[in-house]
Amino acid sequence: MESPIQPVVRHINVYPVKSVGGYRLDEVPVEPWGPAGDRRWMVVDAAGKAVTQREQARLALAAARALPDGSVRLSAPGRQDLTVAVPEPIGASAVTLFGKKVEAIAADESAHQWFSDYLGVEVRLVHLDDPATRRPIDPDFALPGETVSFADGFPLLIATTASLEALNSLIAQGGHPHEGPLPMNRFRPNVVVDGTEAWAEDHWSRIAIGEVVFRVAKPCGRCVITTTNQTTAERGREPLRTLGRHRRFGTKLVFGQNVVPERTGVIRTGDPVRVLA
Repeated sequence: MESPIQPVVRHINVYPVKSVGGYRLDEVPVEPWGPAGDRRWMVVDAAGKAVTQREQARLALAAARALPDGSVRLSAPGRQDLTVAVPEPIGASAVTLFGKKVEAIAADESAHQWFSDYLGVEVRLVHLDDPATRRPIDPDFALPGETVSFADGFPLLIATTASLEALNSLIAQGGHPHEGPLPMNRFRPNVVVDGTEAWAEDHWSRIAIGEVVFRVAKPCGRCVITTTNQTTAERGREPLRTLGRHRRFGTKLVFGQNVVPERTGVIRTGDPVRVLA
């Protein structure tokens, strides 16, 4: 009898600015609140409310890369690249993310102008100066003291290639096959895993990747961002239409799993993924 295939990490992605394009890494340190450099910056409107691809699909066409000193380099069509330094950790003010207040530090005025000119509306760029204290994870799914960056709700998002293939097969059988197959970047995961059965992640509660152990907190409910082509910013109906038919968990349309690190360490492409429970 053949032994089962060992699941492994295929890709690691970080997204320095929330809802802006990210990039792949061969390895990344995992901090208590997420991968190093992931979603430490966020665009907000004039009232301090988070601006994401939900409101501004063109954020998909911009890109951000974290630099070793914590600064971020921005690029976008029609804009000159801009490097934004980490602001001094003074003068924090409240911004709003999913209805909750979070203290953050405003970036340099040049960053506000860069994003405002690109989007055509007045916005600002803010930095999460102290992820260890600023934003607790939903207590229904967290241990005391656990925090998260500007990610939607949890430190990391994991998805599997087998589940994407299964979803694309369902899309091909449905009413909008011309919209598929969809690439993994629609779902903006931090870690992409090869070598599992489709939807195997539904049954995980604890996993280890390399030297890091993660608690699987909850499935990831998906939003309109997944319908946004990340290279054109055009919206369609998939995958939400198909998820609604086949992957509805309560009121949520689910793809991928939100996880919380139980201890810090480095994860690498090619690391084995061990299901502990």
